[in-house]
Amino acid sequence: MRTVCVAAALVRRGLQQSTTKGFDPLGKRCNHPGALLSRGYSTGGSNRASSQQGRILGRALPVWERSQTYRGIILVLGASGCLGGLVLAIADGDISPARAFTSEDPTVAPRKKLVVLGTGWGGMSFVKELDSKLYDVKIVSPRNYFVFTPLLPSVTNGTVEARSIAEPVRRMISSKGKQMEFLESECIDIDPVNKRLLCKDASHIRGQEHREFTVDYDYLVVAVGAKANTFGTEGVEEYCHFLKELEDAQKIRESVVDCFETACLPGLSDAQKKLMLSFVVVGGGPTGVEFAAELHDVIYEDLVKLYPTLMEFVSVTVIQSGDHILNTFDQRISSFAEEKFSRDGVHVQTNCRVMKVNKHDVEVKEKATGKLVNVPFGMAVWSTGIGTRPVLTKFMEKISQTDRRALATDEWLRVKGCNEVWAIGDCATMEQRKLLDDIAYLFEKADVDHSGTLSVQEFLTVMEEARERYPQIDVYMQRQHLKNVADMAEVSMYDEKHREKQLCIEEFKKSLGDVDKQMKLFPATAQVAAQQGAYLARCFNGLLDPKKKPEGPVRIRGEGRHRFQPFRYRHMGQFAPLGSEQCGAELPGDWVSVGRSTQWLWYSVYASKQVSWRTRALVMFDWTKRLVFGRDSSRM
Repeated sequence: MRTVCVAAALVRRGLQQSTTKGFDPLGKRCNHPGALLSRGYSTGGSNRASSQQGRILGRALPVWERSQTYRGIILVLGASGCLGGLVLAIADGDISPARAFTSEDPTVAPRKKLVVLGTGWGGMSFVKELDSKLYDVKIVSPRNYFVFTPLLPSVTNGTVEARSIAEPVRRMISSKGKQMEFLESECIDIDPVNKRLLCKDASHIRGQEHREFTVDYDYLVVAVGAKANTFGTEGVEEYCHFLKELEDAQKIRESVVDCFETACLPGLSDAQKKLMLSFVVVGGGPTGVEFAAELHDVIYEDLVKLYPTLMEFVSVTVIQSGDHILNTFDQRISSFAEEKFSRDGVHVQTNCRVMKVNKHDVEVKEKATGKLVNVPFGMAVWSTGIGTRPVLTKFMEKISQTDRRALATDEWLRVKGCNEVWAIGDCATMEQRKLLDDIAYLFEKADVDHSGTLSVQEFLTVMEEARERYPQIDVYMQRQHLKNVADMAEVSMYDEKHREKQLCIEEFKKSLGDVDKQMKLFPATAQVAAQQGAYLARCFNGLLDPKKKPEGPVRIRGEGRHRFQPFRYRHMGQFAPLGSEQCGAELPGDWVSVGRSTQWLWYSVYASKQVSWRTRALVMFDWTKRLVFGRDSSRM
């Protein structure tokens, strides 16, 4: 014991000497104590002036980085048995991370207050790419974790555990070395005039006492996502499950097991068992179809072994208002999914509109005949789109954006109708500027000789500049199989004898009349939100730099250029897992694939897209565990 104490004292003394004699914590010797300051480290307690200077000039958390290096050395030695348990106690207790600090120098201007609402795909992608040293950043969200939402259907049947797709926000911030503050609270009101948020404590620790507080901001990024859209259908809130949050997936998993366990109780008739084991999915989009496929798999791969006498009473039904399920995918994937569901015994009812949800059945109207049909269920899942959260509904009324499902933004993701507010993800919709709205300004800018008509060269010049501002031009050219703007000019600038002609403003307008028809809203997917968050962070990183030259497109109305390029969404493809280790994929370049090989592509893509090595390892372990042991049907 005495030897261990002496060793611990020597280690503690060695650490103190190494920091006061000018050693770099990375192992390089420094010529003088000031060298540590130039690298962002403090020189220790023996020189208070230098230490204070280090706190002002150095980068964030210098003591933390230094102590972590020694902490690792001591932990290795302690684990090897050289120094014993006391050294491990010293490593855990005496060398503790220093708290983040801010400069108290009165000559340094205070940083702008930047508040991020939400910890979903948009908010966390923004936080990940943001240079936090430029702003005083606060993150406000009622949940203190990020969820990999594409795997939520896998949580409902136990293929993946809930904690495997959740990553704590504070862990994500600290792992990136960000200087940010997280507040686990719910924003209940936004005051755009006074730039203030009213927030409410999301926990239940303090009860109803002192639960509300305010947060001021200079810049606000809204990324609160959306809630399930019920379209005002009666009974949905009371009798249906949703699949938007991690808690929703856990409740569905429990309800499925409850239905089977209840059906096993004595005294139930066959009709009651059939009702109890009837599962209805309202919505034939990607989420609804994937959940139905996952539900079919867990029933006929795992629960059939535990409840063999109940299989004759089980039914799974998908209700879709459109002509086909997966109508946002290629027709080949949609047809394959319907054929597979038909073989598996999953009933698909298309062209049916849900009129009302009762306690034990869904009232459906067939569009073709107008007939009302009742579809019984023991459990129903509602997956028909997204709606606006209450805090955004109030905010949209203040900025005169009523009768919308999401906040309207411009091409730079700035919320229309207020200053210093941006919105990304499912809570926002980007409104692209129409080309025809600026046709007169385009014509005036192109007509450099003021002749009242446009030549081929003038047309080419203005269209090349307009392509940056109006992305629908590129979409139009792609769909018309035009390689460049010159091909577009050949179509619109030459007559039947291929002679060059001059265009007046009406002919110019007519030649571009179909371009705006290519405009469409972005899908409410994780990849859209992630790309928007990363783009907006890059804009904020250069927002406060006075030396940064404008790099955006030429202003059509006015002179000069926009400061940043507008947001461009790059579609990376989409997957539709269909169960039984089969999947459909629609990737860029009109590449469509279905089958088992596509399912393995889905595994690799979703594993690589996890936000940390921890979640990546957990998800891959869950997949392996399911292949070896099957899914867990415990109700916990």
